[in-house]
Amino acid sequence: MEIAVILSTYNWPRALELSLWAYAIQTYRDFQIVIADDGSGPETRELIERMRGETGLDIVHVWHEDRGFRKSEILNRAILATDRPYLIFSDADIIPRRDFVETHARLAEPDCYLAGGAVKLPARVSERITVEDVKAGRATSLRWLVSQGFVPGRHALRFPRLRPWAWLLDALTPTPPRFRGGNSSAWREHVVAVNGFDMDMAYGGQDAALGDRLENLGVRPKRIRFRTPAVHLYHERPWRDPEVTRRNSEIRHRIRENREVRAVYGLAELVGPGRHDDP
Repeated sequence: MEIAVILSTYNWPRALELSLWAYAIQTYRDFQIVIADDGSGPETRELIERMRGETGLDIVHVWHEDRGFRKSEILNRAILATDRPYLIFSDADIIPRRDFVETHARLAEPDCYLAGGAVKLPARVSERITVEDVKAGRATSLRWLVSQGFVPGRHALRFPRLRPWAWLLDALTPTPPRFRGGNSSAWREHVVAVNGFDMDMAYGGQDAALGDRLENLGVRPKRIRFRTPAVHLYHERPWRDPEVTRRNSEIRHRIRENREVRAVYGLAELVGPGRHDDP
């Protein structure tokens, strides 16, 4: 099964390095990394060049100029940059367990998308994680994270060791499956059919909107949040804007109410007449 892992990033090379090392130790090897870079500076480009040599990963770097938050657009450009039939979406501030890609590949089904998630770490724990911790698998070990000061509470269930227990938790949890950009996957043909991410949407729900359109297309969501453990490094969100979030919520309501299938301003608008490619 040929897979592309699409990782979004913006000016945080330390997190990107940790995430890429997590993919370098994956148990499943037939995948490509496509980095959707929303305008990072030269330090990120230099890191990617170094990581190609150190990890042996097949990395494609897709970049556009920094003109504010344009994550939906750079994700669409990353989708266009690969022909792999199955796409896993994550972010460069997320460290997946070593069986992450293997689990997505094993659970993939026709006419279905997979919906996972990630456990958010506090700042003090995020800052302590090193490359060696990632390579040794400690960064996704509950016992090690607790030893570093992480207080998991109910999130302790998100680190199951046994596959049957993880399957049972996914089957029983009342949390509805939702497409999350940090840990979800879908067939490329379905993502193209809904015209990718809506580039009219800024931060807050643009990934869920893609999931809404996939479901309107007839693609069923499948919950995998307990079977694909991953941790989310702490960071501030200066781009969060209540007015944008409100507008995005209205768009999602319209998508669900009208059973919309295609994004009005998405993939096709980058490659067809009236395209908005960078010069």
